[in-house]
Amino acid sequence: QVQLVESGGGLVQAGGSLRLSCAASGSISSINAMGWYRQAPGKERELVATTTSGGSTAYADSVKGRFTISRDNGKKTVYLQMNNLVPEDTAVYYCNANLRRGSSSSWFNYWGQGTQVTVSS
Repeated sequence: QVQLVESGGGLVQAGGSLRLSCAASGSISSINAMGWYRQAPGKERELVATTTSGGSTAYADSVKGRFTISRDNGKKTVYLQMNNLVPEDTAVYYCNANLRRGSSSSWFNYWGQGTQVTVSS
């Protein structure tokens, strides 16, 4: 059983910071890309940031310069440091990982349960 467990969401004032964490556990043999997505009420889920196992990163234009994604491969954990938050960042944030389970050679996509981030003006 593979799980992605997120933590670190909450309520913050505009201009504040939050750090999200997502730890993968279970029978995992390797992890390729890990990333963060978000979904605001009435909107589709959108990519926030991703990082590969080699350390390459990509960001949505709306968060460039404010958010930083990082990962600890040994801990199978991905982080999202969010600075200078604005009300438009309010959403449920989901962790995503593309990984191999056990002895399988296939890649699977897993999602966390989501963590709420609310930015007040």
